[in-house]
Amino acid sequence: MPSYNAPIRDQKFVLNEVLNVAQLTQYEKFAEADTDTMEAILEQSAKFTSEVLAPLNVVGDQEGCIRHDDGSVTTPTGFKEAYKQVVENGMMGLAHSPEYGGMGMPGVWHIAAGEMQSAANMAFAMYPGLTNGATKAIEIGGSEEQKQTFLPKMIAGEWTGTMNLTEPHCGTDLGLLKTKAVPQADGSYKITGQKIFISAGEHDMSDNIIHLCLARIEGAPAGVKGISLFIVPKFKLDEDGNPGERNPVSCGAIEHKMGIHGNSTCVMNFDEAEGYLIGEENKGLKVMFVMMNRARLDVGMQGLAQSEVAYQNAAIYAKDRIQGRALTGPKNEDGPADPIIVHPDVRRMLLETKAFNEGARALVYWAALLEDLEHVHEDEAFRQKCDDYLGLLTPVIKGYLTDKGMQTTIDCQQIFGGHGFIEEWGMSQFVRDMRIALIYEGANGIQALDLVGRKLARHGGRALMTLNGEIDAFLKENGDNENLSEFMTGLKDAKTKLTEATMWLMQNGMTNPDNAGAGSVDYMHMMGLTSLAYMWGMMAVTAQKAIDGGSNEDFYPNKLITGRYFVLRMLPMMDAHLAKIKTGAEPLMALEAAAF
Repeated sequence: MPSYNAPIRDQKFVLNEVLNVAQLTQYEKFAEADTDTMEAILEQSAKFTSEVLAPLNVVGDQEGCIRHDDGSVTTPTGFKEAYKQVVENGMMGLAHSPEYGGMGMPGVWHIAAGEMQSAANMAFAMYPGLTNGATKAIEIGGSEEQKQTFLPKMIAGEWTGTMNLTEPHCGTDLGLLKTKAVPQADGSYKITGQKIFISAGEHDMSDNIIHLCLARIEGAPAGVKGISLFIVPKFKLDEDGNPGERNPVSCGAIEHKMGIHGNSTCVMNFDEAEGYLIGEENKGLKVMFVMMNRARLDVGMQGLAQSEVAYQNAAIYAKDRIQGRALTGPKNEDGPADPIIVHPDVRRMLLETKAFNEGARALVYWAALLEDLEHVHEDEAFRQKCDDYLGLLTPVIKGYLTDKGMQTTIDCQQIFGGHGFIEEWGMSQFVRDMRIALIYEGANGIQALDLVGRKLARHGGRALMTLNGEIDAFLKENGDNENLSEFMTGLKDAKTKLTEATMWLMQNGMTNPDNAGAGSVDYMHMMGLTSLAYMWGMMAVTAQKAIDGGSNEDFYPNKLITGRYFVLRMLPMMDAHLAKIKTGAEPLMALEAAAF
């Protein structure tokens, strides 16, 4: 059976040494978020994920969720008990407001703990993850009465949450949405329609499920301008605010999926279910996108998480499995063969994964820290920068990290050879579970179009220009350190090529929009590589300072070796992506549709 151990040492390195998350304690909101508390929470989470969640991963995959004739759903053996532990440990409210019962800790702590849960058991982690997103949406868009009614129970974990967007005929293009909402005399609405692919739509782990549902009020404008957002609880609330009469919203079926079998992905039927408007009529997408943007960071983190757990198991296997001899002569002279980790191609796959994981971790945590700082920093210009960066990086984190994470997860499966194709080794599940991350919360092709079509041009390109200026300052500050020359040269070169790609798209995308569409995924990958190059630059500086300061811990020189692999073996992909962008749309659009 596969195993998982949280990469606590690397997490602490990124959080404490590279990002200095302790800086948050200077703000009143996070005054109690000291390093000791953070590390205690991470240690607790690490123990729980390795001892409880990881063993349940295979159970969830094999058993799946069961829908009964009455529409109720039973989660896999052990899930309900594990969720109870999450609730008892207070992890549901870690980063939520104390006003509604949360702990009020930084969101960057939450993302670090979330990485552990997703790596140990991605299907399970989606239950609290979706609740966190729904809670955020109500906290941002709901009335004070709605907040007081729903948030304390959701933050406590007594109630869970979902997001209901997709319909059988309507996925990315929400303007085609048909679910309708009919106003009632008491201010509520009757919601009627069908939603599909609803993760955690029905289950047995909480007392109530709070569905956030997009619907169109009768007479609303066509398209996306006429969409509203509603709270639709599984059970209506009685006078005391407790679950009472069953609302006519039910699970019509559980989707048969490639992976994440332990999560109840449901077809949800709304049959004049009672719902309550969040915010203004026809403004539902604005609130829902707050939830979705948060979810996109979480999905990017899932790409890292599955890659991490796959790497851990592949590294163990590569050091244990003996097969063939090293090209430079036997390394295990007393045995019949050498462990496969002596083979360069096995090392290529392991180092590719390790370098990606560590760079991706820094990028996700940095984004989460920016989100925290945006809410508390006293300088308006700095808060604006945080918002700009998050807008620019969110599609990159979601798209690039899951694209690349899929490939590295497959590479780790490849290391097992034929055993990787056999279910009992567990590598197949990581690949199958990982696959959805490239699809949900906006397919990666859509993320690339969003990046090129919206985020680059937002505020006249201010976000990228500011980020480029920050990178330039970083290069100037560290350019004279000969020990870091490869990192600085690699980052400078990546930034130059990204700028060249940006200019090409600006010049050719407006004359023919297909040029922008044709190059969008390659551009997203270039942005991802450049972002990771910046992260590796920061990590290299930190590691070298520790070495120069007299540290004899192997962690720091190993960090530099891994980062050097990224610079020398992964960053050169910038050239290939740039070359493909410059071919424009013609090679993609020349073939007539009938010829496919």
